[in-house]
Amino acid sequence: MPNIPNSHVAMDLAFSLHPYTNLAVHEDRGPFVITRGEGIYVYDDLENKYIEGLSGLWCTGLGYSEKRLVNAAMAQMSQLPFSHSFAHRATVPVIELSEKLINIAPDNLSKVYLVNSGSEAVDTAIKMVWYYHNAIGKPEKKKIISRKRGYHGVTIAAGSLTALPYAQDDWDLPIDRILHTETPCYYRYGKNGETEETFATRLADILNQQIINEDPDTVAAFIAEPVMGAGGVMTPPRTYFEKIQKVLKKYNILLIADEVICGFGRTGNMWGSDTYGIKPDLLTCAKQMSSAYFPIGAVMLSEPIYQSFVENSKKLGIFGTGNTYGGHPVAAAVALETLKIYEEDDIVGHVVNISRHFQKRLAGLSKHKLVGDARGVGLIGGLELVADKKTRQQFPATSKASMTAIEKILGQHLILRSLPGDVIGICPPLITTEQEIDDIFDRTTRGLDEAEIALR
Repeated sequence: MPNIPNSHVAMDLAFSLHPYTNLAVHEDRGPFVITRGEGIYVYDDLENKYIEGLSGLWCTGLGYSEKRLVNAAMAQMSQLPFSHSFAHRATVPVIELSEKLINIAPDNLSKVYLVNSGSEAVDTAIKMVWYYHNAIGKPEKKKIISRKRGYHGVTIAAGSLTALPYAQDDWDLPIDRILHTETPCYYRYGKNGETEETFATRLADILNQQIINEDPDTVAAFIAEPVMGAGGVMTPPRTYFEKIQKVLKKYNILLIADEVICGFGRTGNMWGSDTYGIKPDLLTCAKQMSSAYFPIGAVMLSEPIYQSFVENSKKLGIFGTGNTYGGHPVAAAVALETLKIYEEDDIVGHVVNISRHFQKRLAGLSKHKLVGDARGVGLIGGLELVADKKTRQQFPATSKASMTAIEKILGQHLILRSLPGDVIGICPPLITTEQEIDDIFDRTTRGLDEAEIALR
């Protein structure tokens, strides 16, 4: 396969604006150009082969060479390359995908609204929460609570829920009516003498008091990732969601499960909500919904919420929102084929089997001199780097510890990601084999060894 000429590097520097990138550094080092992919591997413009250890951005569940998805896109493109869902119009892929999603969704969800990305799904869920409370005659009930270090997207509203400094600083975020509560990371925020259960109780009590202080009649919804992904791969402490949901139920506050990363098998169940006993009123998903082969996302909602929309559309004459490409027939066809593969190949069963080895190798890295905590579930893991394992003291920000480690790991031809809190995220495709898992962790170990020398 021909290499991309060096002129493409110059073209990138001249014309491209890269998201989540230090632009000053980018001007000096230039782009890391990926030209093709196969299985769990990608290749750069010099034909160097890398393991894609974060599934792109937590999304390419079936890897990079699933021909059934390519063929599904081509067939739909040939038959009907575009239609929309406005004003009663529908397409067969959208109808069949909606049915499939509801059949695998948590039991209380009954309708699907298709969008183009996770950020759009969260943004739409916010609109739906506000619209719902207007429809049921509670116009003051509009505040939405997310968690510190939670990640929910980058649109103006979704970015307000994303309680991470880099996503809000100098963007004039968060907007009004968005609140943040404590981060459920036991390793980093648990107090001396607290068990996971007592830590969860403390966080539920904090949330309860926060709602009281705000006035429960003004608080509309609580949004949570089952596992907090981009904020540092933080799994919830035992009993956390049980106790949080009791607080929400007491004040009639809706629960939005943000399954953009966790959905479609990542945690060892179809949904992170299944893994942690979450009963959402709304659920957002994207990413592995199409194995990232085509942009698509969705909001699934409960029947009571849908019925309020029906009644309000009688009053207003229309359900006044929509996206031109929401429910794109090609995207829907690819997503539908993805879900068929998950079912036919028992991808969730594969994750259950292979995750035992993944989690064993992940836990083994807790012995490394740089690693304070190795945590995860299913096929997702995080390594929190610390300067002192006993005190859990972090490296000074100027050392850029996790970025140093990521660069050394990249030198081992493995792509992982640096996350807030000096955490390294590991999230291989769902099709990864046991041998490939060993390869991932062997390369990670060698990279950490090199990083330790550099940081010490």
